Amino acid sequence: MPRKFRDFDTFALVCFCQQHPKVVRMNWKRPVRPPDPPRPSMRHRLQPNRRDFLKTCAASAVFAGGTHGLSSFFSAREKTKVVIARDPLLRGAGSSLDSGRLLNMLDRAMRALFSADSPLEAWKKLVRPGEVVGLKVNGLAGRGISTNVLLIQLVCQRLQDAGIPQKNIIIWDRLNEDLESAGLRISTRPDHLRCFGNETLGYEEDLSIYGSVGSCVSKTLTQVCDAVINLPVLKDHSIAGVTLALKNMFGAIHNPNKYHLTVGDPYVADVNMLPPIRQKVRLHICDATTAQYEGGPSYMPQWTWPCNALLISRDPVALDYTGWQILEQKRAEHGLKSLRELNRAPSYIATAADSNHRLGTNDPSQIEQTEV
Repeated sequence: MPRKFRDFDTFALVCFCQQHPKVVRMNWKRPVRPPDPPRPSMRHRLQPNRRDFLKTCAASAVFAGGTHGLSSFFSAREKTKVVIARDPLLRGAGSSLDSGRLLNMLDRAMRALFSADSPLEAWKKLVRPGEVVGLKVNGLAGRGISTNVLLIQLVCQRLQDAGIPQKNIIIWDRLNEDLESAGLRISTRPDHLRCFGNETLGYEEDLSIYGSVGSCVSKTLTQVCDAVINLPVLKDHSIAGVTLALKNMFGAIHNPNKYHLTVGDPYVADVNMLPPIRQKVRLHICDATTAQYEGGPSYMPQWTWPCNALLISRDPVALDYTGWQILEQKRAEHGLKSLRELNRAPSYIATAADSNHRLGTNDPSQIEQTEV
């Protein structure tokens, strides 16, 4: 057998073709169907195929109405936006928020993020009439350092302006108790604005699996919501370093207590890769009207300050990186050690940006930070 052929089968095939050219011409177009591949195990069926999953997410983002969603994260030329809206007079002379000023902050941030001429135009780029929109709030720490009720009300107002009726808006978190402690009222009326915890509808029976995570996901997310707006709070976390956009989605799974080891890395990133979360969360509005730089996630008033800001982005990784730096700056101002020195730097933010996750970017040179 000549050396240029690597095996006998190849050599024999070439000889046959040379000796029987007519047979080859008659049969070369006839395709041979390969045998069906073996059926994957249940675990592998639950584990999403990465290539197909990314295609599905990209298609979902396009269908949802334009430039939001994952498609913006795969552009090498376009930076990801994080908009910070501030108003030092947000509280006036008192301690309560001025609704007009807060709405103005929200409107300015949305116009800047979506490059829109009006708030209505921005919101219409985010949601479509007929969709059910969930607001994933954070009510863990009561009224002191949970998502502000006024901010929630203003987001609901703008969604209705964009054509989403009250009955298609759901405010949700992990527990009814948390929502009530944050100042919200539980309501399950189907013809009205709804507000309830995951125990109302329960969790999916099958595990959703990615990497180190296997969790049952809230039916509120999987079966009811078409889109989700994430409304975390800017605050410290005594185990995970910070709890912002990425960590707030722990409220969508049945077993978040399992995923706090090693400062939440890689668990926080892996939870955000679960298909219902990655496909449906479209926007992150981080409530920094009151922020906390130490002692979280519980409310510790001695470590809070009136930041009077909102952080808004479609990229949870860029938002978390930006928020982390704000908290570190505040810690330094008060003479506290950095989170890295305390061995609780949120390394899961970098994991969420790596090539296996691609949930966003933590590269400062790729983050376009805009203050309005």
